Amino acid sequence: MNALDLTADVVTLTRALVDLPSESGHEAPIADAVEAALRALPHLTVERLGNSVVARTDLGRPQRALIAGHLDTVPAAGNLPSRLADGRVHGLGACDMKGGVAVALLLAATVPAPSRDLTYVFYECEEVEGDRNGLHRIAADRPGLLAADLAILMEPSEAGVEAGCQGILTADVVVRGTRAHTARAWTGVNAAHLAAPVLQRLADHTPERVVIDGLEYREGLSAVALRAGVAGNVVPDECVITVNSRFAPSRSAEEAEAYVRKLFPEYEVNVTEVVPGALPRLDRIAGVTAALGAAPRPKLGWTDVARFAALGVPALNYGPGDPSLAHTAGEYVPVEQLHACAEKLRQWLR
Repeated sequence: MNALDLTADVVTLTRALVDLPSESGHEAPIADAVEAALRALPHLTVERLGNSVVARTDLGRPQRALIAGHLDTVPAAGNLPSRLADGRVHGLGACDMKGGVAVALLLAATVPAPSRDLTYVFYECEEVEGDRNGLHRIAADRPGLLAADLAILMEPSEAGVEAGCQGILTADVVVRGTRAHTARAWTGVNAAHLAAPVLQRLADHTPERVVIDGLEYREGLSAVALRAGVAGNVVPDECVITVNSRFAPSRSAEEAEAYVRKLFPEYEVNVTEVVPGALPRLDRIAGVTAALGAAPRPKLGWTDVARFAALGVPALNYGPGDPSLAHTAGEYVPVEQLHACAEKLRQWLR
């Protein structure tokens, strides 16, 4: 097992984490290393649930904060091992989110007597199906471990605060036709040809911009896949357009579904996934936002902040790295942001 030195500087720790491959579903080695490093700290109580690790202080403070980061990454793209160049740590997961995990581990080791009790959650399977997500499994099996007055998710946000998050809806719009042999195509009705109005409606659609607490959440509605045909000599009798909607956190799951169905009233619409977002709740995160010295921005995307919102825990996204670099082959995290996040959080915790 690779040992992690939590007394090292945040850059060295980030590189050590990047060099521990941890593609979703294969987090055991990194979870072993994180668990062993945390168990060596006498001020923490540590529990292991699957390949998620939870560490807690119990100092009797009147408030408890939770700091969370996921251990998994997407598959490698020729971006291992890590390298340090031009003031950046390059490598798989450096931005999403091993830089943030390194910051949290450093705080766990070097702030033994924080001003509020702390729960650190390092969890598995964030990058895959929701039912495999480590936070989801902890919430289902041990919800008390996630109880807190505030949660900070170490999502890359360029060392700024991103509040709330958008919801996600995925649906299949089904267009029906009549199957026929292509040699006698006129005897059938080509469903792929009939799909043109659906695609045009999506192209013409103007997504809404919704302002909540002074933050503008830009919605999106996109065709992301099109499937038709069973063979090269058959006129397709069905065409399925998969639509992805990113909706403002002010919409409920039911409202988001109704919105999409209303756009395609004459078609069969099968919703395959709908996950609500999280309202920014700036009034509930104002204290930590002020301490971090960051003006909140809207989170354009879905994060596990929504899971904390569902549990009634106010939460925000705060971590090093540019979210637009996540999952790319050229992923990196700036050294300056690693130090900034660590220092700002250290000051807040003290």
